[in-house]
Amino acid sequence: MEKKLFVFDLDGTLLTSNNQILPSTIVALDYLKRDHTIMLATGRSRFLIQDYLDQLSIKDYIVCNGSAAFLNDQQVYKNTLDKDKLASLLEYFHDQKIDIALTGLDNFCRISSFRVEKMEQAMRSIGGLIPEYQPQFYQENDIYQGLAFYDATNDQLFEKEYPEFRFVRWHQLFVDIVPNQGSKAVTLHEVAAELGISKKNIIAFGDENNDIEMLQEAGIGIAMGNANNSVKAVADFITRTNDDDGIVYAMEKLNLLQQKN
Repeated sequence: MEKKLFVFDLDGTLLTSNNQILPSTIVALDYLKRDHTIMLATGRSRFLIQDYLDQLSIKDYIVCNGSAAFLNDQQVYKNTLDKDKLASLLEYFHDQKIDIALTGLDNFCRISSFRVEKMEQAMRSIGGLIPEYQPQFYQENDIYQGLAFYDATNDQLFEKEYPEFRFVRWHQLFVDIVPNQGSKAVTLHEVAAELGISKKNIIAFGDENNDIEMLQEAGIGIAMGNANNSVKAVADFITRTNDDDGIVYAMEKLNLLQQKN
């Protein structure tokens, strides 16, 4: 059996609705690590996934929706937001009273406080806390990603005005802001080339819009049962939900839990 690259989104995929990893999933990943590479690919930044990396003993990961990648805990890819263009976007959001937080690799600060309770609600839903208020954060740090707190009624209002960025929704309460040419899929392609693994040997799992291109880039793209319809439409296989052993179910049905001869 050829070496494969298994790539897992985190929220809604590897994690249950309670932000836990099922014991059966942990066993399956430990089994696969004997012969294959296991990688996380998430919209979260590194510091927001460190506990899960430690729990799974994983050292390969893509964070910030593809803006950074690490192999054996060493950064191999970087794609940060342009600060001049970001400054213009931040001014626009301020005028619209839209809250935004900005992400470095290991820090995360908000630069506004229009609707603190909504930011708190959004962060609690992914097991996090509202970030510290630091309005000059973007001027002093490399920014890998923005996090804008608005619901789907405002989707697609900013793309024409700010074509330098992509506004990627994976949560009902906020969107991620990444470079226009950035995505999990772009970074996955770079990482797979670095590892010498061909597209046919990439197996990717996801559930939200920021996973669509990643599933298309994979040899086998697997949508969780709880995935939205856009993700299911591009998947090669639709498994059970993240709360119902969806990862292990897909691996068993696709005969992916096999060792090399």
